[in-house]
Amino acid sequence: PTELNMSKIKYDPQTRGGETGKEGSEFTTLRYISIIIPLLLLSNQWSRFSLTYLVNFSEDATAFSAINVDLNFSEAQYGALASVAFTALFAIASLFAGNFADKSDRKLLTVGSCALWSLLTFTTSIATDYNQVLISRILMGLACAFATPSAYTLLRDFFPKEKAALASSLYGSGVYFGGALSSLSILLDERLGWRGAFNTIALYGFACAALAAFALPKDPNSVNLAENKLKKGDTVGETSTTEKEKSSSIISDSLSVLGSSRRVQYLFLASFFRFSAGLCIGIWAAPYFRLAYPSDISSYAVANALIVGLCGVTSGVLGGILADKAAEGKTDSNAGRLLVPIIGSLLAVPVWYMVVHSSSFVEAMTWLGVEYLVAECWFGPVVAVLQSSVDKTKGGTAQGLFTLTGALGGNLAPSILGVVYSSMLNKGSVVQQESFEILGGLLGYVVCAGYLLAALFFSLSASAGDKVVESAQKNQ
Repeated sequence: PTELNMSKIKYDPQTRGGETGKEGSEFTTLRYISIIIPLLLLSNQWSRFSLTYLVNFSEDATAFSAINVDLNFSEAQYGALASVAFTALFAIASLFAGNFADKSDRKLLTVGSCALWSLLTFTTSIATDYNQVLISRILMGLACAFATPSAYTLLRDFFPKEKAALASSLYGSGVYFGGALSSLSILLDERLGWRGAFNTIALYGFACAALAAFALPKDPNSVNLAENKLKKGDTVGETSTTEKEKSSSIISDSLSVLGSSRRVQYLFLASFFRFSAGLCIGIWAAPYFRLAYPSDISSYAVANALIVGLCGVTSGVLGGILADKAAEGKTDSNAGRLLVPIIGSLLAVPVWYMVVHSSSFVEAMTWLGVEYLVAECWFGPVVAVLQSSVDKTKGGTAQGLFTLTGALGGNLAPSILGVVYSSMLNKGSVVQQESFEILGGLLGYVVCAGYLLAALFFSLSASAGDKVVESAQKNQ
């Protein structure tokens, strides 16, 4: 097929992949599947979560393979690195990233973001103390915040409407594949050490950025932005006023979304607790398995990668299918969709309890696979309900607030867990066996409580009804 001349396309944000003509559209779509998804998800998630698999708090940990031993930091400091440090700028930037992507060259934004988080992964590999890693994590959060809105809007614009669901599924699935690669970092760690592992991850990120810069077509949005600027003839004073209006708009739109309906409010509360449970597992499961099954750590790396990659993707796709089925024929279709996250969260409680109370490694990993199958079905249905419950003109703002909710809930809880765990260890002499029992007990209580509270607020959201503000009803 002949490649499209992107500079000749008049970009209309209301048109999703439809007005570019048939010629070259399939080729362009395939390029975004093969470049954007690996770039934004595999590199992004690998850089972000690899730290989780490169710490080791067991007594036989060495400075070569464990970053916490080499740089001498505690469990509480690790919890801060893996959660709050990354969230500090990520949470704030998430509110502005969507608006910035709408008004910028998304190709340059994509390439620049990837290059920056790759650079910060490299600076982590050469760090000589805890503070240097802390600074790298904080700045990495800023870089990663701009990846999601760019990816969502690019996929939205270049995929035909009839393939929009496929695009979303591929994007969501990439999160789990990125998590699988992070798990396999344990194998890199054993061969190259933690510094060599970070260097490998950074090299992959730089390669993705270079490939994207070379292969991605020009963002049609950049052409229209340049034309609009020439037409308007903006002055410095007008630009300053526009920036003030933009900041005011972000705040007012956010308040509008949060106040749109009880359903939306309960949905954000439920998502807060669901993110809390999920990220406690994501950040603390690997240290727990290192302590509980030290002789099976290589097997854990492979098994966990398969569980996250296969069971997570399967649960996510089936969750979307089942939610759409549950919505059929119902007066309140969103209440039907919310049955999936409600049931999934409730089923996850006893299953996770069994993970941290198993008597063998095989039993624990079996229950972990079941846990991913029943628990990871929630994301697609919840996003669908959120997007259909707010004014369509504020869908991007709603998504930004959802990301912010995940950043807060999914990072505060693991950080607090780390502080509590560290304080319990410091109360007296604790051997390794008691250490994993303490961590397992904390994970059991915190994760199960998060799932139960999520199920409660998902239920309240389902029963609250879709009483959306009048402007939203007109746009639905």
